[in-house]
Amino acid sequence: MPDAIQFSLIPITSLLKEVPGIGFLSHAINLYLRYKPPISDLQYFLNFQSLKIWAPVHNDLPLGPSTNLASSSSALHFNLLGPKLYVNTSQVVTVGKRPVTGMRFYLEGMKCNRLAIHLQHLANTPSILANKIDDSIQLWRGTDETDNEGYFEAIHRKKFSHVCTAPVKYDPRWSTREDGAYIVTGAKLQIKNHNSKRVLHLRLLFSKVSHSLIVQSSWAQGSAGFSQRSGLFSAISTSVTGNPGREKPEPVVVDSSVFPSGPPVPVQTQKLLKFVDISHLCRGPQDSPGHWLVTGARLDLDKGKISLQVKFSLLNIYP
Repeated sequence: MPDAIQFSLIPITSLLKEVPGIGFLSHAINLYLRYKPPISDLQYFLNFQSLKIWAPVHNDLPLGPSTNLASSSSALHFNLLGPKLYVNTSQVVTVGKRPVTGMRFYLEGMKCNRLAIHLQHLANTPSILANKIDDSIQLWRGTDETDNEGYFEAIHRKKFSHVCTAPVKYDPRWSTREDGAYIVTGAKLQIKNHNSKRVLHLRLLFSKVSHSLIVQSSWAQGSAGFSQRSGLFSAISTSVTGNPGREKPEPVVVDSSVFPSGPPVPVQTQKLLKFVDISHLCRGPQDSPGHWLVTGARLDLDKGKISLQVKFSLLNIYP
């Protein structure tokens, strides 16, 4: 055997020129080399790396005034003379009941004064979930079904609007047999009056994935960090250790969409941002093992802001 005196390294995809789907294959290889998921999760990882889009799409967002979306009955009040925050109570459902991979709040309208919930979902149903999502079994569940006022928290002052912080999540008791799990495929916001309180509620649409099992779950919250209830303990910990914690590096955005960070907004200052946390709560290939799905969520008050907490889960699919 002669000794090699020169090497020429070429991308493996260069050997597949003019092969249909070469672009998607290159994208998948790049993601694998960047994030290196476990080999046991590779099939799931690749299945979930299709294009992700937000619902509703940009063209569906109402820009002008609308009587049915901005009525006085669907508005939150923070104080006597302060601004109103209208609430978009329309249902947001993914096309074809596709899995949801992220959620966010968004301030819609020309004045950015209408609170809406948006869902990030896969543009195509992963092949491992093909014929697994049962369209005939869907459940709407929400915090409006609870009468426990311990979950009602005042946004600014007790005499004005409240938020119900009860969690809305998949309940294993929904399945009579261990042959399926439920994932989130839709959401909506709702305002109801409880005695003298006007309360903001969250409702989620759950769809059944047959022959599946949830193997791991975790909650994620917005960029503001700890909630108000844990702020005191956070301050004590910081004063004792003297180390507020290292800032996490900015995540690498692997997104070719026109507006990856959200639809364009008016240039003027958004006054209501001090009441709403519009952080994107999403998980993708950078979150090992890279195939998380939304199975629950809850409203929260985070440092005086209405925020979201999202429950992500890993599914094990079997024949």
